[in-house]
Amino acid sequence: MTAPHPCQGAAKTAVRDQLLTARRRRPLTEVGEAARALAEHLLGTDEVRRAATVAAYVSVGTEPGTTALLDRLAEAGKHVLLPVLLADNDLDWARYHGPTSLAPARRGLLEPVGPALGVDAIATADVVLVPGLAAAPDGRRLGRGGGSYDRALARVPVGTFTCVLLYDDELLPAVPAEPHDRPVTAAATPAGVVRFTA
Repeated sequence: MTAPHPCQGAAKTAVRDQLLTARRRRPLTEVGEAARALAEHLLGTDEVRRAATVAAYVSVGTEPGTTALLDRLAEAGKHVLLPVLLADNDLDWARYHGPTSLAPARRGLLEPVGPALGVDAIATADVVLVPGLAAAPDGRRLGRGGGSYDRALARVPVGTFTCVLLYDDELLPAVPAEPHDRPVTAAATPAGVVRFTA
């Protein structure tokens, strides 16, 4: 992997700081309303309705909420895969079997306690839902900087519906990007689902 260009790295850090500060200031009522709207929009997409397997994640803090979405996916009979953060920041995957199948993990995360399926399990998902801080119309997404999801998205077959969950004001005209950044095909916000054209 090539070293990040210093200007791009600094730009990413500055944008991340602004976005994280804005998230910390969001009222909990807004976070809850956003979570319900996101679930409705995503469950209404053809891609999610047709999917047998959905890779998702457990939101933390003031991230756009996924708890209701995970339960509704499971209730709809979907196989839901959730990430397990490895020591090298790569992501393993395990099945979600409801809230009682989650346990506290490093970095304040909640992770599934079932058998690990391997880092390549994400390639079996029909839909991949990922966290992020922002996205642009070209599908570039800004994550938290660990590179976990760029590695995971590199294993996802071309043509898979990959969607970042954001707040409405986190859809930006552009985000700082580096060569290893993997684009997504869509963003879900409380206002709806936006499909990108790379």
